[in-house]
Amino acid sequence: MDKSKKIIDELVKTVGSANILTSNWKKKTYTKGWRYGDGEAMAVAKPGNLIEFWKVLKISVHYDLIIIVQAANTGLTGGSTPFGKGYDRPILLINTMRINSIHLINDGKQIIGLAGSTLYDLEKKLKPIGREPHSVIGSTSIGASIIGGVCNNSGGSLVKRGPAYTQLALYARINKKGELELINDLNINLGNSPGEILNNLENLNYQVSDIKNDKKLASDDKYVDIIRDVDAKTPSRFNADPRLLYGASGSSGKIAVFAVRLDTYPLPKNNKVFYVGSNKTNVFYKIRRDILSNFKNLPTSGDYLHRDCYDAAKKYSKDTFIVIEKLGTKFLPTLFELKRGVDHFSNKLSFLPKNLSDHIMQILSKFWPNHLPKRIEQYRDLYEHHWIIEMSDDGVDEARNYFSDFFKNNEGDYFECSEKEGEKAILHRFTSASAYGRYQNLNENKTGGSMTIDVAFPRNEKDWFEKLPKEINEMLEMKLYYGHLFCNVLHQNYILKKGADANKIKEGILSEYDKRGAEYPSEHNVGHEYLAKKTLRDFYKKLDPTNSFNPGIGGTSKCKNWK
Repeated sequence: MDKSKKIIDELVKTVGSANILTSNWKKKTYTKGWRYGDGEAMAVAKPGNLIEFWKVLKISVHYDLIIIVQAANTGLTGGSTPFGKGYDRPILLINTMRINSIHLINDGKQIIGLAGSTLYDLEKKLKPIGREPHSVIGSTSIGASIIGGVCNNSGGSLVKRGPAYTQLALYARINKKGELELINDLNINLGNSPGEILNNLENLNYQVSDIKNDKKLASDDKYVDIIRDVDAKTPSRFNADPRLLYGASGSSGKIAVFAVRLDTYPLPKNNKVFYVGSNKTNVFYKIRRDILSNFKNLPTSGDYLHRDCYDAAKKYSKDTFIVIEKLGTKFLPTLFELKRGVDHFSNKLSFLPKNLSDHIMQILSKFWPNHLPKRIEQYRDLYEHHWIIEMSDDGVDEARNYFSDFFKNNEGDYFECSEKEGEKAILHRFTSASAYGRYQNLNENKTGGSMTIDVAFPRNEKDWFEKLPKEINEMLEMKLYYGHLFCNVLHQNYILKKGADANKIKEGILSEYDKRGAEYPSEHNVGHEYLAKKTLRDFYKKLDPTNSFNPGIGGTSKCKNWK
């Protein structure tokens, strides 16, 4: 019997024929990244429980397959998909979204999220008990998984919490001997054998007395102090920070994570969004230093939006905005899957435009009236730089008093958003991330491609707004700037002019960042878009000595044993 057929037959016996995808049409949703990354896999397996997940891993190890574990596939750097050629073994992609249970423990102060559980479902589960998850902005809205955030040390738009992090996880790894082993670092007594541990966890066969609460962390307990240190010469957060590389945290798919244990947080009783505008970047620098250094109550979030990005989002992200506003975020994962399906079909037919879904949605969005509030639109005309700062509880009055005094003597202004204005301001900033992709898809014949840089500047950086050299600037069609200004994390998105050398441009920009002590990527992880630095490469090799899980990540070797 052909080896491939034998493997497929064993996988089918394990998870059922409906959950083993082998046709290119069905696999494409999983093998192509949301924004970046595309490759081939012999099959996509979709286990329905932790035992099935373990059995699929055992089959993969037995036949010496490359294993790529994927949850929601919402990452932006292609880190959970195959990428191009050069692999020396067949690839099995394991999608975990059917394994989506969430357990509340310690009276809801902590949770256990299984392999495919999402931030959206976690937020919904915690709300009735007056608590919320680590991330409630951005990732939650696009259906991102809990474990995906942990594996990438991602997130961090919330000022007081930092990147997703835990020292408590249940995962499988392949040791130096090539053997699959299960590591229970959940600090919960679940038994001894893999079957016993996985079955007991999934079916809640454990008691309160089995849960240990010791010094191991389920969140980053030092981030508040780090972000308040505004004179430090290093960034407050970035994916390869050695401080945050531990087990599943920062693992980037180099292990198979079955579950993580994370802290939750009390819901604020009162929230208020302050919309701040200025034409001078040093104004925002002063505000940032003042708030982080002197405020008793730190902001919930503080997201920056440049006027050009504001305009692009208004035009090219309008449909995404409307879908979320009218239908809620739960519909988004389905929408993205439908979009990928339509584009895969249209791209095979030469008489249809590529990225057909983008053309259709852009046309439809033109018929919808202006979706942005009047006062925000007025600030668009008045100010180049926009900052959406959300405060909660006692921080509301603290911010109100500060801004009323600050703008007596400084350029710019602010206003307090109504609840509806605040929701729309935050949503507009979030959806801006998709604007450059839409523009590129609509104009790919006229432009020279796109490029994103996710950069964390040092905490003491005064000149946070990018000023590119003339020779680079002349090669750019569009620049879109947004980010999380309190932690000096900026997302720089570029559309290149036709014929522009992307590699040369990127090298030029990154070399300038290196001189300034910046780190990149800051929150989207290396994926297949960035090169992993030595600290991160060493961590990968420690986790995965045979290079069987997600090889090639961060520009590393795709071959067995890292050859």
